[in-house]
Amino acid sequence: MAILTSKEILNRLTKDIIIEPFDIKNLNPNSYNLTLYDELKFYDCDVLDMKKDNSTKIIKIPNDGLWLEPGETYLGRTMEYTITKNLVPIIKARSSIARLHINIINSAGFGDIGYSGHWTIPISVIKKTKIYPFVTICQIYYNDITGEIDREYNNNNNKYQNSRDIMTSKIYQEF
Repeated sequence: MAILTSKEILNRLTKDIIIEPFDIKNLNPNSYNLTLYDELKFYDCDVLDMKKDNSTKIIKIPNDGLWLEPGETYLGRTMEYTITKNLVPIIKARSSIARLHINIINSAGFGDIGYSGHWTIPISVIKKTKIYPFVTICQIYYNDITGEIDREYNNNNNKYQNSRDIMTSKIYQEF
């Protein structure tokens, strides 16, 4: 896979890549920093069942920060709404965030061609850690593809397309 450079990301803006809002200061040499919104969701039950729509609660992240607890997984979302065509988007934690032992998108950062929406970000911490709203928490980078595109991620077959909210697991819909 070939990763796009910042210049190529700029060249493809409004064509294959849409990032709303876009801020040039978040552009890196080969990625773009995405911002954490000011809300988190967490599952408020002790046991999760993949065949059910498990209940959640929403927490507002105050401007003076919120302490995250070890052993809990939180779901956040990006402020930015992205649309990606003809590329594979991938999200990873920023290295400065990872160095605080904040785990972002352990296994869910791979996007599909055609995905559009706010990205839901699974977050967990090793030690009690304070986070803040509107911090650049992760980065998106884009990979070129080879071969003909025969399917895209779209509304007809994908439950997370055009997400505007923090999305919990919808695997229960597959049973």
